[in-house]
Amino acid sequence: MTLDIDHLQTWIGREQIDSETLSPTLVRQFNATFDRRSDTDQGGKAPLLIHLCLAQPIAPMSELGRDGHPALGGFLPPVPLPRRMWAGGAFTFHGDIRIGDEVTRHSKITDVQLKEGRSGALCFVTVQHEVTSDGRHVLSERQDIVYRDIPAAAPGKPKADPAPATTGEHSRTVTPHPTLLFRYSALTFNGHRIHYDKPFCIEDEGYPGLVVHGPMQATMLCQMAADLHGATPARFRFRSLSPIFDDADFTVNAEPHDTGLRLWTAKVGGPLAMEAFAEW
Repeated sequence: MTLDIDHLQTWIGREQIDSETLSPTLVRQFNATFDRRSDTDQGGKAPLLIHLCLAQPIAPMSELGRDGHPALGGFLPPVPLPRRMWAGGAFTFHGDIRIGDEVTRHSKITDVQLKEGRSGALCFVTVQHEVTSDGRHVLSERQDIVYRDIPAAAPGKPKADPAPATTGEHSRTVTPHPTLLFRYSALTFNGHRIHYDKPFCIEDEGYPGLVVHGPMQATMLCQMAADLHGATPARFRFRSLSPIFDDADFTVNAEPHDTGLRLWTAKVGGPLAMEAFAEW
């Protein structure tokens, strides 16, 4: 497939602004999904990374693509590759989102790059988000999105399984139950079928099961970092290395690293899935 990278790069500089009021109900739903407790009263401090559930794209059913995402074009460039996933990102925390505040996300496409991977063409789109809460600048986020083709089955001997990830000094096990994935999709108004439609995952995408959300993994890692340190990180960055599916439990891990923590997720007995670093 030929990609017109010059055309796609005309999307650089495109901006979008969305707002939503953070309700106590959404906070309770968020906490229930992650089995956590926090303040749910008006004016209380909001849970970490709940902004990922606010002011998300809303497209009519008639404007969705085959995978449940909004169809190509619009704010994001029309990359003609079927798989779209979160490749990674970074957060810089400037303040707290407060329950009852109007949360506004100002998004801007800052880069579009075409690269060649082992499975073919990869198109990376970088989006910068600036988030305010009742007019206060509370968060800067860089979001890295990758588009890729569905790889064809390689002939010959299968590749050797990658080495399993180590277990962290701090570790807990998570069962990726379909209800957990469904709830997070609902919180983020994410129609991507890879997270709830198992026949689509297996028959159309060639996956062994439902895909665990990258943003949900990042949220679990950031929560662990804040819990262990007793405070919100100043900076948190992460990258996705391999997918996790609902066919096995996965672990959330942490260990000391330089000026903060190194954190990661991995399928039990499997390789690194997401790696993150938190600093204070």
